[in-house]
Amino acid sequence: MEDLLQQTLDSAATEAALVPSSSADGMVFLLIAALGLLMALVYVPIRLFLTLTARSRRLRLLQRIRKLREDLAQPLAPEP
Repeated sequence: MEDLLQQTLDSAATEAALVPSSSADGMVFLLIAALGLLMALVYVPIRLFLTLTARSRRLRLLQRIRKLREDLAQPLAPEP
């Protein structure tokens, strides 16, 4: 029984040493990490630009609405 256990452990250790999965796993991790970083570098500036332009558009619209309200609140000048 001990011989069978030792033989199984030895064969498992040899197979683990033969399969270079750790370097392949490392490359996959680096590839995914690089793609994530690239996506973040593209997404963040675009998101900031869209947020800033939407806010400025909203501010201009609110200013126009306020000006129109002020114009409506003033009475019409009588004709001479």
